[in-house]
Amino acid sequence: MPNPVAVRIELDAAEREQLESWARRPKSAQALALRSRIVLRAAEGLTNTEVAEELGVSHTTVRKWRNRFAQQRLDGLTDEPRPGRPRTIADAKVEEVIVKTLESAPRDATHWSTRSMAREVGLTQTAVSRIWRAFGLQPHRQERWKLSKDPFFIDKVRDVVGLYLAPPERAVVLCVDEKSQIQALDRTAPILPMLPGTPQRATHDYKRAGTSSLYAALDITTGKVIGALHQRHRAIEFKKFLQTIDRQVPDDLVVHLVLDNSSTHKTPAIQRWLAAHPRFVLHFTPTSSSWLNLVERWFAELTTKKLRRGTHRSVTALNADIRAWIETWNTDPKPFVWTKTADQILDSIARYCKRINDSGH
Repeated sequence: MPNPVAVRIELDAAEREQLESWARRPKSAQALALRSRIVLRAAEGLTNTEVAEELGVSHTTVRKWRNRFAQQRLDGLTDEPRPGRPRTIADAKVEEVIVKTLESAPRDATHWSTRSMAREVGLTQTAVSRIWRAFGLQPHRQERWKLSKDPFFIDKVRDVVGLYLAPPERAVVLCVDEKSQIQALDRTAPILPMLPGTPQRATHDYKRAGTSSLYAALDITTGKVIGALHQRHRAIEFKKFLQTIDRQVPDDLVVHLVLDNSSTHKTPAIQRWLAAHPRFVLHFTPTSSSWLNLVERWFAELTTKKLRRGTHRSVTALNADIRAWIETWNTDPKPFVWTKTADQILDSIARYCKRINDSGH
């Protein structure tokens, strides 16, 4: 039976110096840095629960590395060797590759390639590739992110997520947005069909035939969508869409709309219309937080399954295709289920902000 009392950790001067050195590494070897922080906090007398809460990791993780250090000391914090042919590349060389990948760039590029790194450290391209795969490094990739600067970010997250997790009674919650400037595109040559061993092929160039703008309102409970197509996306068109929603939603239901902070949603004309229709309640997502609006997930379905590989010689054909797709969707709608609470979202963002601050960004 496992011992319920956390093992006591005592460090000598050399061990503490090495652990603090590993823990201070700003960018590379973050797994080792985290393990070092766990041991250092344990040596200060903190319980496993206290260490887990402070570092944002699980209780199991803290217990594992605390016990590993107690049994094997510093050697226990490094990854155990795997079975197979004996390694021919020393740990120091592996660390050099990792540190250079994470903390530097070549003189003639923004990021390392396997070839440039191999020349830099004196290894083969294959060896560099294996090291990168082992540590999950992909210098050729870049993802984009943005943190909202909305001063009411927390309040808006709690408001919108509260609607998703506990919709009010005698009401309908609709996620509303517009997908503007949808292009009617036709390829300059016929699309070649898929054949065994050959994917469908289309020319890279195309002919533009105009644009359309789609307004959509996603019912979070049923998954059904109210859609309307317009040539432009102004406050006039948004007001018309509100009127469409008003006609289609039963009069005895309150209408809660989740939408972004576009200026077309806040004009005097829209404010007057809302004042005349008090059953409409607007809930604005924080700025730069389109991920919080579930209709964006539905737009992704539309783009992937219909628009990205579609060809249309006119806006009329494009609109007909979109209307047919919405009609098909509504015959068997699939609601998107929101699962995270507001506290979980805010905690996740807080951990990410702490992580990038600790990395020196």
